[in-house]
Amino acid sequence: MKLISVAKIWDASPHNAFTDLVRFKNKLYCVFRQASAHVSPDGALRILRSDNEGQNWQSVALVDVDFADLRDGKLVAYNDRLLLFGGGAMHEGKGEGMRSYCWQSHDGEHWSAPKALVKEKEWLWRITPHKGHLYGIAYLCHEHDGYAALYKSNADRDFQPLVEKLSQAGYVNESGLVFDEHDKAICLLRRDPLWQTDERALLGESAPPYTQWCWQVTNCRVGGPVTFLYQGKLYGVVRLYDDRVRTSLVAIDRQTAQIEELLTLPSGGDTSYAGVVLKDDTLMLSNYSSHEGTCAIYFAKIAL
Repeated sequence: MKLISVAKIWDASPHNAFTDLVRFKNKLYCVFRQASAHVSPDGALRILRSDNEGQNWQSVALVDVDFADLRDGKLVAYNDRLLLFGGGAMHEGKGEGMRSYCWQSHDGEHWSAPKALVKEKEWLWRITPHKGHLYGIAYLCHEHDGYAALYKSNADRDFQPLVEKLSQAGYVNESGLVFDEHDKAICLLRRDPLWQTDERALLGESAPPYTQWCWQVTNCRVGGPVTFLYQGKLYGVVRLYDDRVRTSLVAIDRQTAQIEELLTLPSGGDTSYAGVVLKDDTLMLSNYSSHEGTCAIYFAKIAL
């Protein structure tokens, strides 16, 4: 693993964070939250596009609403459309807690009205296409009855629960979900020490129809996970917390659930939440970091 290049691609707002990256119609699209602070009511989702494999970027859209702080945008290329998923932290008087939304576009510039998804207060955090359906893990944050739930969509992007209580092993939340060549689902599930002492992430696997899962405890805490398969092996880009907070490319052993750091990206402080696109033996990656001062958006290329 070797870092080929890394460049700052956006820092125009006081706080720029929580990225994702996708290829759509032979162009790269990067989404992130821009706002006045890490937690603030003015969050909106900025979308950048590159026509030349990440050498140059231009802003093509800003998605916002008047009733919520939009957070953690995720992009999915699906059936000749670009789908944008995100969480809305509702403004006072506009609803309770978090709602999950989806927008769609045919060109990345013009976006539909938001469509509410899943149950109120559930955050559908990352979406993975597989065999004509969209899968995602939503979570509800609550000390006594919080959970992560697995959802599957139909053709109209209506999500129905496959497993309503996928995990309740502490504060389970963000996830990286992929499917291997044998149609097995693999999930790296974040945990945080809000109401338990074990903060180590969980690694789960399931065969179709994905209603029965086997879970293992990994060896470390992670944040903002995104996972991908390369040459049959499982990798991820995560926030690591030991020693110093940083964004790193890691290998994940599916048999032992051990996570091994392979490459540390230039990062620190408020950081992570990567998006990834594979092209042959090159990993293209977006993330954010505050190691140079203001939280900014970065684009990197890594030789695998």
